[in-house]
Amino acid sequence: MPSTTPDESPASPRRRRLLATLISLTVGVLVVDQLTKAWALDALDDGVRRALVGDLLGLQLVFNPGAALSVATGMTWVLTLIAAGVVVVVVRASRRLGSAAWAVALGLLLGGALGNLVDRLVREPGVARGRVVDFIAYGDWFVGNVADIAIVVAAVMIVVLAAAGIRLDGTRDHHHEDDAAPASGPGSDASDDVAADPASASDAVGDPAATPAPRADA
Repeated sequence: MPSTTPDESPASPRRRRLLATLISLTVGVLVVDQLTKAWALDALDDGVRRALVGDLLGLQLVFNPGAALSVATGMTWVLTLIAAGVVVVVVRASRRLGSAAWAVALGLLLGGALGNLVDRLVREPGVARGRVVDFIAYGDWFVGNVADIAIVVAAVMIVVLAAAGIRLDGTRDHHHEDDAAPASGPGSDASDDVAADPASASDAVGDPAATPAPRADA
């Protein structure tokens, strides 16, 4: 059986800290998302916009049966299944967690997915068909919520981590390591030796000043 180092063990202190980070972010995003939605339901009128930053940012209560940007409004069941699938994938992936950045990204993603999944499960018109409460209006483009913000930030982090070659377990992609290594060619070691000790180079080729001149025959 292959040996497992203490840091790789599921019960290692580092793994526990990473899981604690993921769980804390998940719970934090979920709680803030649901509290802000409850406030929006109590303080805002359906469809009435309140300007915060001119026309760029405002508050507007919307009940969204679809995805972001009001896409797939007639596919609430499918979106519910997708959200549940995301939750399952993140929970399974957390078993291999070895990177703090990935812990933050997955915590935000899981919290955001759960925040909107709760709406789809418990809100009208019924289980798995509930409408998501949106209330943050971005110009005339779309209306979102705290869960959407967490999901977008998580997606950006995941793209950056993947581009940097940082894997879920904290190791780096070998291709990125090779690209980051300094290029070396034949003879580079010799040139480095010459630069480090020029005196040795002159000894190797001989010192013209120390070579005796030939005697002239009478």
